Amino acid sequence: MASIALPTSDGSTRTLAFGEPARLNTRSTAPTSRAVYAASHVVADPLRASAENAADQIDWDATLQLRRDLWSLGLGVAESMDTAQRGMGLDWAGARELAVRTLTDAKSVGGRVVVGVATDQLKTDSPSLEEIRDAYMEQVEAIESAGGEVVLMASRHLARAASGPDDYLSVYDAVLSAATRPVVLHWLGSVFDPALDGYWGSADPSAAMDTVLQIIDSHRERVRGIKVSLLDPALEIALRRRMPDGVRVFTGDDYNYVDLIAGDGTHTSDALLGAFAALGPFASAAFARLDDGDEQGFRNILGPTETLSRLLFAAPTQYYKVGVAWLAYLGGKQDHFRMIGGFETGRSLTHLAELVRAADAIGLFTDPDFTAARASAYFAVHGIR
Repeated sequence: MASIALPTSDGSTRTLAFGEPARLNTRSTAPTSRAVYAASHVVADPLRASAENAADQIDWDATLQLRRDLWSLGLGVAESMDTAQRGMGLDWAGARELAVRTLTDAKSVGGRVVVGVATDQLKTDSPSLEEIRDAYMEQVEAIESAGGEVVLMASRHLARAASGPDDYLSVYDAVLSAATRPVVLHWLGSVFDPALDGYWGSADPSAAMDTVLQIIDSHRERVRGIKVSLLDPALEIALRRRMPDGVRVFTGDDYNYVDLIAGDGTHTSDALLGAFAALGPFASAAFARLDDGDEQGFRNILGPTETLSRLLFAAPTQYYKVGVAWLAYLGGKQDHFRMIGGFETGRSLTHLAELVRAADAIGLFTDPDFTAARASAYFAVHGIR
């Protein structure tokens, strides 16, 4: 079996002998026990990707193939969201094109898609509440007219402009009233994006939860669910217990998803996770077990993946998509390790090395010789042999 010398934090190297790939019984049909979406990343065009200019930096063929791979595993795709570098290299024009291309591709294979919408077309840092409302509505209309269902992502503009809960209630009331299909709300914590601190008008999570529930109660026919990305399972569980019947809680907790999805015997979470972009086969095989009523089998497959996921999402958490792209490169899902906006520089070489170790520990790499060759060549370019 292949081996590789990987850098360590003390400046030395340590040899890793690759283990056997995991043997997973995946399914191509959508899970029946939970609604499951993987937030997929984008593959950059290596000739044009740079920090200088984010326009036209996407390799469309490779990017869409990643989505086809997820659909082939029975997973839905959450498009144009944080994992796709939304607001971190991908602007609204790029996000809209990505969404339309994905929605078109999904129709040909029966793939499930939800699309993130935000207010990132606004050109000023200090827009009015009316401008924020209109920006949301413009994006909702664009995606719905293309046949898509939306995830109403948290707005950095609204976080800056709102003076309290009433401003959130006003904006969300207008946007949800204009939507023609049920939407998924999004509670993204400041651990993912510091600009969203105090979202919903309060730094107190209990008060923020009250505002969220007031919005949902006022628009139950327009709200399919809410994605909760707080990395705080107790808050997600508390919200789940208060959720009206028929409204889903989609966990976005990439640290604790196994217990949250399995549930507490009364309430469970569905899944909308960036981690599943890297762990697609494991998710597919685990949900196949859960669909068959085998919760322990679900836990046995997916439980060991949380160590890798927690490393992917280590602080500063917004750089997790670097690890997602790195693992895709090592697994042959893309031909290079470049990201739009030069985002690949957000993680250190020692972090990338730790990801190799953690991924190998669960058998993520289906061709260890191929992975070892790619990783060795990449580290060698950076003077590590």
